Amino acid sequence: MSTPSADPTSAPGAAPSSAGAEPPDNPLLRERAHLASSRSALRAMREDAESLNIRDVTANWVNAEVLARQIGERIKSLADLSDTPLFFGRLDYLHAPGAPAAHERGAAPEQGWESDGRFYIGRRHVHDADGDPMVVDWRAPVSQPFYRASKKDPMDVGLRRRFGYTGGDLTAYEDEHLSDPAEAATTSKLLQREIERPRVGPMRDIVATIQPEQDEIVRGDLSGTVCVQGGPGTGKTAVGLHRVAYLLYAHRERLARTGTLVIGPNRSFLHYIEQVLPALGELAAQQATVDDLVGHVEVRGRDDAAAAIVKGDARMAEVLRRALRSHVTMPTEPVVVVRGSRRWRVPAYELEVLVRELLDRDIRYGAARDALPQRIAHAVLVQMERSGEAPDDRVQDAVARNTAVKAAVKAVWPPVDPAKLVLRLLGDADFLAAHAEGLLTEDEQKTILWERPARSAKSAKWSSADAVLIDEATDLVLRTHSLGHVVLDEAQDLSPMQYRAVGRRCTTGSATVLGDLAQGTTPWATRSWAEALGHLGKADGVVEELTAGFRVPTDVITYASRLLPYIAPGLAPVASVRENPGFFDVRATADDAAGDAEVVAACEELLRNEGSTGLIAADARVPALAEALDAAGIGYLAPGEETTRETRLTLVPASLAKGLEYDYVVLDEPQAVVDGEPDERTGLRRLYVALTRAVSGLIVTHTAPLPPQLG
Repeated sequence: MSTPSADPTSAPGAAPSSAGAEPPDNPLLRERAHLASSRSALRAMREDAESLNIRDVTANWVNAEVLARQIGERIKSLADLSDTPLFFGRLDYLHAPGAPAAHERGAAPEQGWESDGRFYIGRRHVHDADGDPMVVDWRAPVSQPFYRASKKDPMDVGLRRRFGYTGGDLTAYEDEHLSDPAEAATTSKLLQREIERPRVGPMRDIVATIQPEQDEIVRGDLSGTVCVQGGPGTGKTAVGLHRVAYLLYAHRERLARTGTLVIGPNRSFLHYIEQVLPALGELAAQQATVDDLVGHVEVRGRDDAAAAIVKGDARMAEVLRRALRSHVTMPTEPVVVVRGSRRWRVPAYELEVLVRELLDRDIRYGAARDALPQRIAHAVLVQMERSGEAPDDRVQDAVARNTAVKAAVKAVWPPVDPAKLVLRLLGDADFLAAHAEGLLTEDEQKTILWERPARSAKSAKWSSADAVLIDEATDLVLRTHSLGHVVLDEAQDLSPMQYRAVGRRCTTGSATVLGDLAQGTTPWATRSWAEALGHLGKADGVVEELTAGFRVPTDVITYASRLLPYIAPGLAPVASVRENPGFFDVRATADDAAGDAEVVAACEELLRNEGSTGLIAADARVPALAEALDAAGIGYLAPGEETTRETRLTLVPASLAKGLEYDYVVLDEPQAVVDGEPDERTGLRRLYVALTRAVSGLIVTHTAPLPPQLG
């Protein structure tokens, strides 16, 4: 294998970076020429899209608007990001992919096959003026060996070449001869360098560094739900996002109709990951938090942990179902329909049969209510036919709209507002007791009852858990629209009722669930993925585990893993595969004043390095540290704000650290992070999250003793 160094001019497989000094047969010169040609071809593709004239090809303004939007999205997807490599690898096949072996060849090679069997692998497809591929999309089947081929299974690939870039300039390459038994397998230096590259700004794609076990998950079939258990730095979030990109590529028409959604824990996290899919040319996937999904009411209140646990319990779904169905009453009076000089009478016992049939079907409350007038009208039509009349569908529709029928339906099956239903459950002790009997204990019922019932749904101070209950009730009335695929990240923090809310969004689709049981920091945190998948409605989902750590340095993850026996017994620790062990230090101070000064000094020290720095502290400590940073003249950002070359420090409350990453981290007062949570186990999990946000180095500062579990 040719192994480039940090200076590509000294690499065995790389030529000097000065083009003028390169001989004509230098491989790096040829690769740079192909990069320049590919960029020109991409620019031509974009110009072709921009020059399209649709004035005479659409039937009306609606079609014109739709087509114009599609063309606009196409133009955006063809953007050439100057500092992002257009291609990052090359495959030299021994035979045309899909063609017979060498001794059988005679059939025509597949389309796109070059005479030398060479395919450049990049973030998107690029073709020349004749339509021949210059860069192949990383998601195409022909690209798969770039991620999975090995010495043991070369997948008919003779050469795998990786490219190294400085900014947008191709500066190095590295070759791996998979079919050469004499060449020993070694670790890719370019791959390691890409993994360990400093992080500034939002999360970036990992298409150049996807590992075989990650690629298997990324390319999984759309019809199956997969749950990825992954410790810090294993790339589970990146795998989930790249899986979306792959599915949009492989099932574009289907997902264009049904839609895709990425769900994250908070807005800061979504802002951090929002550039990954656009960088891969995918603009269709939407992003949201669970609170966004259930935003039927304004959330202005908060529950204590005990109330939130009960409200988030899956038993509440049955309480709501019972409460809703209690609005249905059996008819006691007949329905009399007058048409002309005739009167048609449907007796009460026959109406009761119709109502019970709809209840037994257990369909949505609103759908059953819509069906009841048609059932009554059909009973009237049967009587008409028996009397010799020949009514048609128009007559049945007219009977269903009859005033007497509408009045009977309103009395028997009244409309129900989901928010008012939840309002009554939480404000009326007798109503709650009647429908929670055998499901919730008396103490649990008292826990969720409001001390002061709200007068109306608009004036109520709804909590996040209340909003989820309203969403459940809304679905009981009218079915929630299902998407084609949903990615749920940081899933370990969801309650059973929140899982149900997400599951309603993919009842006819599939899901990718991402999380780490050791990082669950809510009182209702997920206990097992099998249980979570059951609440999601995807009990047949497959659980995959990622244990290779590509982000967190060895010394840091080893230190953090001391907490695993206390927060997730039996969970395998992450094994860092980084060659760079990283920087790690624990610094004790004598008092609070010295502690704040040490924090500021540690931030100044780490900011001398390239990359981003995060100062993570217990939420209660953030104001004091902000004051200390201001006094020292150090600028800083809030989570979710994009780091720049000028401002690379982010002050992060521990409660918002999950899912974020920084090149360097200063962790202030670990015991304060633990004490900031309602119980020790949750606090230790929060500390585990905070300890594992660093990519290159971690400094832990403390005045109070460290938690004994770190001993």
